[in-house]
Amino acid sequence: MPDSVLPYPQPEELDLPAGDLWVFGYGSLMWDPGFPYVEWAPGLVYGYHRALCIFSSRWRGTPERPGLVLGLDRGGACRGIAFRIAHSDVSTSLEALWEREMRRGVYHPRLLRARLSRHVARVLTFVANPLHPGYAGTLPTERTA
Repeated sequence: MPDSVLPYPQPEELDLPAGDLWVFGYGSLMWDPGFPYVEWAPGLVYGYHRALCIFSSRWRGTPERPGLVLGLDRGGACRGIAFRIAHSDVSTSLEALWEREMRRGVYHPRLLRARLSRHVARVLTFVANPLHPGYAGTLPTERTA
């Protein structure tokens, strides 16, 4: 599994909403977001589901025998946690998120619609990049297990 980084958009290229920013977590971001937030809410996004679809030698496995970690893959729906970042913290929080989630370019940062407890919001989330060599979404179930 090469660790080559493919081109991916930077935060300033995403047309993020002005003001506060909602970030959707579906894996480790739910229990350890790594950025300050002023509010959190359960969220549901449609069009993607949580799956063990990303090869990892950093957190799971080795370079010779990579393990799998969660990614959002196409189809279905996913429940997670949405965190609202205050406008004053958005810039530094995005730096931390890019360092954490975008090191290898295995995710695409996307703005998706999420149903939160009291409203619908656009949320920044990270979905699996099926063109990246670290994408494992085509593995048969037996091999994933």
